Amino acid sequence: MRRGSHRWATALLVTLVPALLLLPAPGARAADGQPAVTLSKQQAGKGGEITVKGSGWRPDTLLMMLICGQSAPGRGVIGGTNSCSNADGRAVTTDAKGAFSKKMPVAEPPEPCPCVVHVATVTGEQATADAVFVVAGHPVAPLPKQTGGGKLAVLATTRLEGDSGILTWFGAPPARRLVLTVGNLGTAPVKDPVFQVGTAHGVFAPQWEEQQWRGTIAPGRKAQIKLPVELTAGAHGDYQISLRYGTKVLAEQPWGVGRPWGVTLFWILLCVVVPAAVFRIGMAVVDQVRPRTPHTSVRAGRHRHPQLADVTAKLPKLRRAPGTTPVNPATEDRAGRTGSAAGAATTAALPWFTPESAPSENRPTTKGHS
Repeated sequence: MRRGSHRWATALLVTLVPALLLLPAPGARAADGQPAVTLSKQQAGKGGEITVKGSGWRPDTLLMMLICGQSAPGRGVIGGTNSCSNADGRAVTTDAKGAFSKKMPVAEPPEPCPCVVHVATVTGEQATADAVFVVAGHPVAPLPKQTGGGKLAVLATTRLEGDSGILTWFGAPPARRLVLTVGNLGTAPVKDPVFQVGTAHGVFAPQWEEQQWRGTIAPGRKAQIKLPVELTAGAHGDYQISLRYGTKVLAEQPWGVGRPWGVTLFWILLCVVVPAAVFRIGMAVVDQVRPRTPHTSVRAGRHRHPQLADVTAKLPKLRRAPGTTPVNPATEDRAGRTGSAAGAATTAALPWFTPESAPSENRPTTKGHS
C-alpha cells in the first residue's frame, strides 16, 4: 500500500512540475515584456479607419498614436514628428495591465511611404513601438541610406548653458545651449552627425528639430557637442529638452522658464495710459465745442471776476450830517483841483461825528466838583 502511494505521488509531481515551470510569473509581462502594437488592417486609404491595439506598456500611461512616413520598424521615424500626420493623431491611456485598444482615422503623412503607425509615451520613461502600415494611394520613396558602424553614447551629464537677457523678460524667445560629451563606441568614425533636438511642454509630445554637428568622432574617441535650443516667443513653464541620434534618445534635460513679467507690466501701463489719454482728448473737444457767453473768458468753466461797478454798487452809502449841503460831484472835482480851502468847505461830515457831539467850551467837565 505504501509502495503504491509513493508511485502515485511521484507520477503526480512529474506531471505538475513542467506545467508550473511554464506558467508566467505575475507581472512578468509588464516588467520584462516589450511594448507591442497590432493593427486591424495592414492597408487602408485616406478617410478610412483602423483599430490599434497594444500590449506590454506601462499601466495607466498616456500614449500618442500617429501615422508617419519615411519610417520603418527597425529604423523608427527618420524625420521625427515632422514626418507624421500630427493633426489626425489620437491619444490613448493604457489600462491596469498595460494594454489598450483605440480607433484612429487614416490620413496621409507629409512624407512618402514606407509608413508606420507610431505609438510613443507622452510622459515618464520613453517607450515607442511601430507597426508597418500602407496608406493606399500615397507616394512611396526609398529610405535614406543608413550610416556605417559608428555608435554614439553620452559619457557625461548634459546641461543647459546661457542666461536670459532683458529682452526675454519682455517676451523674446528664450535660448540656451545643450552641452554634452559623447563617445563613439562603434568600429567606424562618425562624421558630421545629425542630431534631433526635441522640446516638450507639459503632457504634449516633443517637437523635433534636426541639427547637424560639424566634426568627426573616431572610434573610441569622445567629443563635446554644443547645440542651440530656442523656444517660441513668450514661452514659460516647465519644458523637457531631449536629444536623439537615429532612433535612440541620448539625453533629456529639464528646463524651467520664468514668466515674462515685462509683458504683463506693459499691458497694465497700457490699460492706465490709454483711458487717461482718451479722457484728456474728450475734455479738450468738449471745451472747444461748448458755446460761450460775451462775458465768459477764454477758459470757460472757471470763476468770472466781478466788475468794479457791481462791487461799488453794493457798498453802504454814507450818511451826511443834518444841515449840510449835498455836494455836486463835478463841483467836488473842481474843488479838489483848486485847493484845500474849497475842498474843506465841500467835505461831508463823517456819519459818526456831528456838530452836536463836538465838545463845547461852556460845557462843564466831568473830572470833579468845583
